Amino acid sequence: MIKQDELEKIQDKYKNLENELNQSVNDKDKYVSLSKEYADLKPLYDQVNLYLAQQSELEELNSVINGNDADLIEIAKSEINNVKEKLLAAENVLKELMIPKDPLDKKNVILEVRAGTGGDEAALFANDLLRMYQRYAENQGWKIEYISISDSEKGGIKEAVAKISGSSVYSKLKFESGVHRVQRVPETESQGRVHTSAASVVVLPEAEDLDIQVDDKDIRVDVFRSSGAGGQHVNTTDSAVRITHLPSGIVVQQQDEKSQHKNKAKAMLVLKTRLYDFERKKQDDDIADKRKSQIGSGDRSERIRTYNFPQGRVTDHRINLTLYKLEQILNSTGLEEVITNLILEDQER
Repeated sequence: MIKQDELEKIQDKYKNLENELNQSVNDKDKYVSLSKEYADLKPLYDQVNLYLAQQSELEELNSVINGNDADLIEIAKSEINNVKEKLLAAENVLKELMIPKDPLDKKNVILEVRAGTGGDEAALFANDLLRMYQRYAENQGWKIEYISISDSEKGGIKEAVAKISGSSVYSKLKFESGVHRVQRVPETESQGRVHTSAASVVVLPEAEDLDIQVDDKDIRVDVFRSSGAGGQHVNTTDSAVRITHLPSGIVVQQQDEKSQHKNKAKAMLVLKTRLYDFERKKQDDDIADKRKSQIGSGDRSERIRTYNFPQGRVTDHRINLTLYKLEQILNSTGLEEVITNLILEDQER
């Protein structure tokens, strides 16, 4: 049962916002800010009213059942189970709406995938993960834009950075950060032995100009000629850009575009996002403590998931979830089930 005073606080807050909104029509910035808060709170306010109405109906039926009118008692008894079910359903929805929302959930993300231990096999697995996220993004109707990709020699990737934009991207991908481990027989393995390798995934909420400002005096920009194995990634002009953020020591390098201007813009986007993440963690220790009690510690060196090819099994170690749907998960169609379970576990905690 949800405490009555908690419900009253929600009702009072909504009514106060309504009054403030009516009084701030001449202050555009305040009106826009209050309108957003008011709209965000309305589903919760409506659900509180629905829950209280169901609660009131149940109390009336109980009052009738405890009365003396035999006919009304029979009617009330025939209806009470239905009302109890409606009240329970309303309570479950209300509890979910009352869970504090992560203010970052609606943000776009910067996704980074890097090959870890395991040489060529790790690079191939990193490519598998990148393809999985690309397909998942497409299935969600999101847009994925590659900022940089460093290919390996045998068809894998050393590392890739991409921007994924759309509706509530961070809310779905935020639990993907960490070390992903693969167990499979490499094509080059003549003895059929299972090898273990790994790739790391980092999902960062995209920093916007309102989130963080970078002072020109705090950065050093170096330009140089692109290098690579050949082909379209190699330019004959000094178009590659390296940006060093002097106070933090964070370095971002970008060389995929032929235009120095485009490379600098992409590098600044990644730099701002990493700085935003760095500052957010440094300034908010209590959020870090909270994460430790939730799904994992948020530590990107933490092993979060194992993909076992011989058994066709995927295990998420944080919530002890094992699914024998490896092919579907890597094809992205099964990834939604993993993500949904992670979100539900987080809400439950």
